[in-house]
Amino acid sequence: MSDEHRFRDPKVTINRVYTRAGDGGETRLVGGQSVGKDDLRIEAYGTVDELNAFVGAAGLSCRSLGLEELAAVLERVQHALFNLGSLLATLPEDLHPQQPRVLPTDVAWLEADMDGRNEVLPTLRSFVLPGGNRANVELHQCRTICRRAERLCVRLARLQSVDPVAITYLNRLSDAFFVWSRFVCHATDTPETLWRPNLA
Repeated sequence: MSDEHRFRDPKVTINRVYTRAGDGGETRLVGGQSVGKDDLRIEAYGTVDELNAFVGAAGLSCRSLGLEELAAVLERVQHALFNLGSLLATLPEDLHPQQPRVLPTDVAWLEADMDGRNEVLPTLRSFVLPGGNRANVELHQCRTICRRAERLCVRLARLQSVDPVAITYLNRLSDAFFVWSRFVCHATDTPETLWRPNLA
């Protein structure tokens, strides 16, 4: 990462888990503004946080299958999602130049990774269902949560200013989860579960 895009390190000290400050149903954005915990901005970055937890689970499943390289990719995504959460938790006017965020280079990295993996995957002749192995299912869970986070950010962008790279990143990331879900089946010689309408 070039110096011009280097983010500042977090300056936090966490020595108490509870503060009682949110007991009234409000929380604070990075800039200090008090908002309801059901505010759309909170819902958006809370869903990104939920996604991060599921990505962590998928990474552990990949490691259990010996897919260390993909697990490392997912860990990189976790850091990017935390950066995205930092961006969403901050009103545009309060954003520091070196505050963590997602960048167009993060989107390009996802696209390059997908392109490389797609080259080894068989062409799909049907839609696929979550199944095959645990990592596949967990990556599909990540994909659907990512789509929900994207929808929330799109709604938020209709009401408030949202960095468009945030939405682009989530859109591309959901595609990446689909590719990675297929890749774990391919890499472990596990048949994919294809949609067969007449089995319903």
